[in-house]
Amino acid sequence: MLIESMIRETLGIKSHVVKTITKEGGELSILLDVRKRRRLACSSCGHLGRVRDRLSVRTWKHVPLWGIPVTLSYAPARVACTHCGKTRVEAIPWSQGKCRLSTGLIGLLSSWCKLLAWDTVATAVRQAVAYGLEHRELGDVLYIGIDELSRQKGHVYVTNVYDLKEKRLLWSGEGRSQETLRAFFEEHGKALKQRVKAVCCDMWQPYTDMVKEHLPDATLVFDKFHIMQHLLKAVDEVRREEAHELKKTNPELLKRTRYIWLKNPENLTEKQRARLGYLEGLNLRCNRAYLLKESFREFWEYQSKGWARRFLIKWFWWATHSRLKPMRDFAWMLRNHEDNILTYFDEKITNGAVEGMNNKAKVVSHRCYGFRTAKNYITALYHCLGNLPEPKLVHRFL
Repeated sequence: MLIESMIRETLGIKSHVVKTITKEGGELSILLDVRKRRRLACSSCGHLGRVRDRLSVRTWKHVPLWGIPVTLSYAPARVACTHCGKTRVEAIPWSQGKCRLSTGLIGLLSSWCKLLAWDTVATAVRQAVAYGLEHRELGDVLYIGIDELSRQKGHVYVTNVYDLKEKRLLWSGEGRSQETLRAFFEEHGKALKQRVKAVCCDMWQPYTDMVKEHLPDATLVFDKFHIMQHLLKAVDEVRREEAHELKKTNPELLKRTRYIWLKNPENLTEKQRARLGYLEGLNLRCNRAYLLKESFREFWEYQSKGWARRFLIKWFWWATHSRLKPMRDFAWMLRNHEDNILTYFDEKITNGAVEGMNNKAKVVSHRCYGFRTAKNYITALYHCLGNLPEPKLVHRFL
């Protein structure tokens, strides 16, 4: 009964009651309901109106009690407001708009932000990351993905190494050179040498050299999406060259057609599909590049490595005899890296998860408006993406 009174007091409710309080998974779940025959305030004008119906249950995070997380559950009512003349959602006393944090928790967090200096927060994060890195267990890391991430303008990068199975950041270092990745293998190479089955990365030579040197038994797979990115750049280069040639005679012909050639046919709009049909009848170099691009998509559908190799040989002949220099250059790039492209059919892994985690890493930077130093940025990446263990506490707070 005391807990119910405390909940009502902290929420400031009079027209609602605490229906049930349960402890699930280390947190308190509190179910709220409307008092019978109570009129509720309209969220628009504040006038009281009778309850018409209820919406689906929503949840809010509330101020923890003795370090125990608290979640509020409530089905908001819709009020028939005679003042507005419309049916509107009630004004929920513990919430502001559609925010999923209670007003009490918002006030608590904002008050702490006034008291704490940012240096204090940074120190706490650094200590938490240091503890996590010291106590984490790598476990069975079977597949790793390596990719660089731009930290700021001017080709300033960090190299990130991810666990593709657990989708977590294993390591991050400043730069994208051989020395950068060498630091990773010096730190974790012995632990990973016997575990890692395959490594996925792009065709950046410093990365591939380090992987072959420190993980000689692992299968090196060149990322499918990076290969397709090179192909799309070749197609777009053909379009730009042809558009430049047509600038004097027919400048409107290829105007605003870039994504028509780059998108997959199933993703084209009706308008784009109609324009593509018209352009295909003009025997443009763009169309030859487009047909080569579409035929190359079949390569990834093969199940057998042998048949994939036969297709690659055939496609290489088509591209090198297309009289399109960008496509010919791309074909020779495939030929030079053929062995590590075909390993995709031994270990069908991609850096798709890596690109997703890199997007999260960019969000970490954007919400802080960037970081002045790579050290602080890497600390933030470990904190948000590393899935690091935390010090054992009696309760968790959020």
